[in-house]
Amino acid sequence: MTKHADSSITVRRRRVFYIPGYDPIHPRRYRELYRKEGAAQAGISGYELDLIGRQGTATYGWQVLGRMDGYETEAEFDVLVWSDIVRSSMERNIPQTYLMMLRTAWTYISTGTLRRLMWLRKGPVIAALYPVVALILQFILAVVVGLILGGLVQWAFGGVSPLLGHLLGWVATLGVVAALLIWFRKIDNKLFIYYLMHDYSYSAATKGANPPELEARMAEFGDQIARALETDVDEVLVIGHSSGAHIGVSILSDLLVQGRVPASGPQLNFLTLGQVVPMVSFLPKAGRLRRDLNRLSQQDQIAWVDVTAPGDGCAFALCDPVTVSGAAPDKGKRWPLVFSAAFTQTLSPKRWAQLRWRFFRLHFQYLCAFDQPRDYDYFRITAGPLTLRDRYRNRAPSKSRIDVSASKYTSLVP
Repeated sequence: MTKHADSSITVRRRRVFYIPGYDPIHPRRYRELYRKEGAAQAGISGYELDLIGRQGTATYGWQVLGRMDGYETEAEFDVLVWSDIVRSSMERNIPQTYLMMLRTAWTYISTGTLRRLMWLRKGPVIAALYPVVALILQFILAVVVGLILGGLVQWAFGGVSPLLGHLLGWVATLGVVAALLIWFRKIDNKLFIYYLMHDYSYSAATKGANPPELEARMAEFGDQIARALETDVDEVLVIGHSSGAHIGVSILSDLLVQGRVPASGPQLNFLTLGQVVPMVSFLPKAGRLRRDLNRLSQQDQIAWVDVTAPGDGCAFALCDPVTVSGAAPDKGKRWPLVFSAAFTQTLSPKRWAQLRWRFFRLHFQYLCAFDQPRDYDYFRITAGPLTLRDRYRNRAPSKSRIDVSASKYTSLVP
């Protein structure tokens, strides 16, 4: 079956390749999220969605059967598994984490990247500063409490022997400081301080270049996508969420350069959600990413849609990732189509009130159900009868998008 980019088709079979962000948890969480939220959206929107687990394959994924608008669509999901790489990058003790914090802060400040990021959106910059400030406050609090308790110990034993009191006081101080810092880390599943610190430091450590272990995993995933493009499915849809957006940009750029996107065959489309591309593309050694952004923005073999929302404080909402990174061509820019998921309109006032201060949860809202859905529906996109290109063929970009160059570093040389 031959399918051209300019012809509308009805999708009977779809392959979906999902790229998660910096997440240490196994991708089964995304399968269960899809199951739960897909059922909720189906109930709200009046369609049917059945998820089927997949067994016995070398890759991780699941299958979905969607019945929407009088059509039945089969979708098979594959997930880029890099949670093991993330976990490995997070295996640092407390002193190493504080040293990493200093290095990361120095990288973003000394290169001028932090100042330029603040020109775009305050939310993700505040999210980036949060772990730095929180770690400093935790250390100060631990020291203050330690000095107070150590002083009491010194006073209690000083009458017996000033030297003994002084020695025990310092032992108590250091013990309290260590105990409090260890306790703070144990409760990080509620605070996300260490998690976010490791997240931002992962790219900052290489100043925007991809670590070799990630490049190897990206090449393997690219091979999976290329093989899917040789099958008789109607659409191959690549989805990148959060940090997964810039990973997807480079994977697809590589496929284009390698000539592995056939002119006839399944439509290949790209959806980025809650992207944080500038956190990487603004760094001095992110030339590969800026080159890939430039390449993907000009071609027309792959339709690229970028969805964010101002209500998501962790994303660079409505910031055109190509233009703000200084990677836009002088002329001929086609992609991405940038528009808002408009959380304040697509979520009811009651639901919005429940979620508006749950910043991390809102960063995943793109993958969840909306109780007042408009033209963005993750489950229609992934299991419905329209390709991404056809679904948004006549969609205008958001007027409030930011599409001016803001990066100090604009070289496209890796």
